[in-house]
Amino acid sequence: MKNSQLQAVACCGGYELPVERLMAVSPRIHEMTRLWTKAQPAVAAYIASMVIDFSVRDDILQDVAVAIVDSFDEFDSSRPFLPWALGVARNHIRNYLRRRNRDRHVFNSEAMQNVAQAIATVAEEESCRFRFLQECLAALPDHSRQLCEMRYVGGLLPMAISDRTDQPANTVAKTLQRIRERLRECIERRLSLSEG
Repeated sequence: MKNSQLQAVACCGGYELPVERLMAVSPRIHEMTRLWTKAQPAVAAYIASMVIDFSVRDDILQDVAVAIVDSFDEFDSSRPFLPWALGVARNHIRNYLRRRNRDRHVFNSEAMQNVAQAIATVAEEESCRFRFLQECLAALPDHSRQLCEMRYVGGLLPMAISDRTDQPANTVAKTLQRIRERLRECIERRLSLSEG
């Protein structure tokens, strides 16, 4: 198979792009892929908050992904990626709503901007919470971390965990409850330190 016949699937919801096109962006393709993978759920949530029709949402998300691939060279890497990606999505949503002018429930630009800012803020907070959760889990004693892994990674119920650990199911459930509380406090403490 000739190189010109090869197709590569970019991080665009399955949209196929020629290898040559991806190779031309090669120095930054890994950065774009990493940033888009992280931002995509927030962009999808933003689109879902503005567009009711599921199939249209998917089309807009795919169009946004393609636009991001096409215009990634214009992205200033010294600035946050998510607000830029949300701006691209906002433009695509605005174009869709203009084409679909008969709907009286069209959001104005200010409302769209406010929703985009809220989603970016929530995405950043969730990213911090997840990072802090990982740090707090790492700080747990081995036994507590193993219980968490059995319960939340392995999907085992307290009864099944009790069979493996030779502890009563009630003890396992209470221990997990204490661990969850300890993790919550640890995350909140780290959040307050990062804000202050």
